[in-house]
Amino acid sequence: MTNASPDAPVLRLTNTLTRTKDVFHPIDPQNVRMYVCGPTVYDFAHIGNARPVIVFDVLYRLLRHLYGADHVTYVRNITDVDDKINARALRDFPGLPLNDAIARVTSTTADQFHADVKALGCLEPNHEPRATQHIAGMVSMIETLIARGHAYVAQTQDGGEVLFDTGSMEAYGQLSKRNLEDQRAGARIAVDAHKKNPGDFVLWKLSSPEEPGWDSPWGRGRPGWHIECSVMSAHHLGEVFDIHGGGLDLIFPHHENEIAQSCCAHGTSVMANFWLHNGFVQVEGRKMSKSEGNFVTIHDLLHTDKFGGRKWPGEVLRLAMLMTHYREPIDFSVKRLEEAEALLQSWASLIQTVNIGLIRAKPSDEVVNVLANDLNTPEVVQSFAHRAAAIRAGEGSLEQFAADLCFVTGAPFKEIQAWYDLPQEQFDIADQKFGELWDRAGQAVLVQRPTVKDYVVASTLGLEPDDIARKVGHRLTLILEKNWAEADRVRDELSAMGILLKDGKDKDTGERVTSWEVKH
Repeated sequence: MTNASPDAPVLRLTNTLTRTKDVFHPIDPQNVRMYVCGPTVYDFAHIGNARPVIVFDVLYRLLRHLYGADHVTYVRNITDVDDKINARALRDFPGLPLNDAIARVTSTTADQFHADVKALGCLEPNHEPRATQHIAGMVSMIETLIARGHAYVAQTQDGGEVLFDTGSMEAYGQLSKRNLEDQRAGARIAVDAHKKNPGDFVLWKLSSPEEPGWDSPWGRGRPGWHIECSVMSAHHLGEVFDIHGGGLDLIFPHHENEIAQSCCAHGTSVMANFWLHNGFVQVEGRKMSKSEGNFVTIHDLLHTDKFGGRKWPGEVLRLAMLMTHYREPIDFSVKRLEEAEALLQSWASLIQTVNIGLIRAKPSDEVVNVLANDLNTPEVVQSFAHRAAAIRAGEGSLEQFAADLCFVTGAPFKEIQAWYDLPQEQFDIADQKFGELWDRAGQAVLVQRPTVKDYVVASTLGLEPDDIARKVGHRLTLILEKNWAEADRVRDELSAMGILLKDGKDKDTGERVTSWEVKH
């Protein structure tokens, strides 16, 4: 048995380990297991950190649908042991003892992370272990690696550390496809004189009296970054599990070194059967960095006007991410957010009258089948636009459409309905942009310019507002010619497109004027 239901679609995922799109077969369909690298809690999560959280939330929801919510275990860790945390604690709380300052930094940052990802519509993982809770397990794994000849103690200028011996693992580099000999050829031997191989990495390093540390057979110290995830994943998911995920930047060295530690400690050929990685995030066409002045946190986007001069709802941020395939690079921009917001606005206008009691709990086969093809969220977004147009024409299930929106956006039904009640001032930027387009089009004054809301909604439904205006103008001409039958035909044509006409009189001239809006 590979699926909870024999009718379930075949799930295919692009596996970094094989570089191919492979059919997913869980080790145990009764307990599908996934581990995703979480945040290092020294600073608020930035928009690049948001992408894997969103991507793997979609996968988590899909797995729960395919195998049952009780048969999926999702682990996302928190790294609360790191030299960056120590540095931030010293900087922000110089008057506190270091351990107290570290606790203050990690607690504040972790709480903010939880609030941020909740706003992005992400479900909580089943387990969220912290590195500090698993120090004993890390010491034990390092002892095993030394005993099996895969690690050694080396003396450094700072005292000493335990290193993983990459040369002891024949398959090292299988994930990143990096050749160990190439690394040796490019090494700076003077810098790495204490290492057997230039690629050897730290498992344990000694701590000074001023630094946080734990007792170990090699002295008071702290773990290296990579050993943390090996131990936490094994503790909650076992020695070999189904899926390991994270950003593309983690393939090397982090995930490569996780595999090395885990396989050598457990005597297995793999750590996880599937490795999934999301692409990089740029901001307005440039690599995000504080030096570039384009470093944007999730908190900034949700609560300040630092990006685009306004706050952005979590649903918009999530949809903006899902409009690009998870494996592709994404350019995060104000324009992208505006596009996502306009889509949500148009969809929300459709489901205002839906009774929540009629909403089906499960997503449609259409959505599930598309997501089962390597999480093809852009195709799902496109299908929503087509389905919305069909529903306006009287075809398709409005209730199922609402259920699918909830499944993909992660937003409760009532929150999506509320989208149509957003303040008009949130569309000032779009108003100016579309106003300029409208004026340049030279529309007849008898066809009144629509509200920006209707202009945006019509555009996202695949309709051309200028074409609508021309049809409305043509109808007015037919009315002046007393060609009532043809005028009614044009009205019916527009109605079939989801456009409602409203006739009135110009307050100055008394002439007939017509406005249009999208049917709600």
